[in-house]
Amino acid sequence: MARKKAAENEANPKFTQDPHSVKAEKEKNLEIAIGHEVRRLRKKLGLTVADLGQATGISVGMLSKIENGNTSASLATLQALSRALGVPVTDFFRSYEEPRNAVFVKKGEGVEIERRGTRAGHQYRLLGYIENNTSGVVVEPYELTLTAESDTFPAFQHEGIELIYLLEGEVEYRHGDQTFNMEPGDSLFFDADSPHGPNKLRKFPIRYISIIAYPQR
Repeated sequence: MARKKAAENEANPKFTQDPHSVKAEKEKNLEIAIGHEVRRLRKKLGLTVADLGQATGISVGMLSKIENGNTSASLATLQALSRALGVPVTDFFRSYEEPRNAVFVKKGEGVEIERRGTRAGHQYRLLGYIENNTSGVVVEPYELTLTAESDTFPAFQHEGIELIYLLEGEVEYRHGDQTFNMEPGDSLFFDADSPHGPNKLRKFPIRYISIIAYPQR
């Protein structure tokens, strides 16, 4: 029974992110932004909440409220935190009302770039890139085109996760010791740390979207 329940949970994952949610009211966003920045800087220095409390004279309970955005920190409190964390007070406001970037690419445009598979005749068109975003994740979306002159290359291996969505053609794609016969509309989502890549090119032209995500450094 427990095994069956585990299989059901795996087949129906529970996502915590609500794609249709909205942020809190603007007045509350400031406290949340400051709290996130205090937590980020504290963890960057390898400090616990207790360590930071000892360095600033602020109680652990108050620090928890600040980091969770549940209270407004006074200027004196922010000054004490800035001294302990070694940053200017203004750094706590970096993520508040910070401009968010968007990249729009018209059909057939994008930037052709050279990647490891370029030598094998794989054409990469970068569809967008946002550097230093607020998510902590780097995402590289590509449109890839393979032709009769392209070589198979089932040995790509890199960090992160990858999604492939086939737009046109047919290809046998390998991931680890498995192969998948992909047709238009098929997708493959996988851990990119395992060897992967097109194993057999079955019908040309082959065109697919590849989206790679990995932690931001």
